[in-house]
Amino acid sequence: MQLYEYKVVPAPRRGEKARGVKSTEERFALTLTMLMNDLARDGWDYVRADALPCDERVGLTGSKTTFQNMLVFRRSLGAAAPAEPVSSPLVAIPFLRADPDDTGAPVRLGTPEAREGKAPALGPAKSDLAAE
Repeated sequence: MQLYEYKVVPAPRRGEKARGVKSTEERFALTLTMLMNDLARDGWDYVRADALPCDERVGLTGSKTTFQNMLVFRRSLGAAAPAEPVSSPLVAIPFLRADPDDTGAPVRLGTPEAREGKAPALGPAKSDLAAE
């Protein structure tokens, strides 16, 4: 299993001016490229961009929700020790019952032998205290 460290930085809002870069799209792409390359030199890999809600105060008692654009990066911390296998609660477990009519050998529930067996006799509940 691989362990990662994550870093989240705000996405740039404006593109930086540079020689030969004229349009807004080109400036913004250049700014993103420089940011991603700077973080890549430190070992960070780009994962994705997210727009996340952020509640801000307005006035004394008011608030408003804005969305912040964030860039998510991660870098490896190395391999972790192998973890214990996780047992799933959805694993089928065969249920067994003793067959009172035969030799007493357990019979797997859900098999034809288990479905054809007789139900136990039902009667009034007996208390251990009443026997004394």
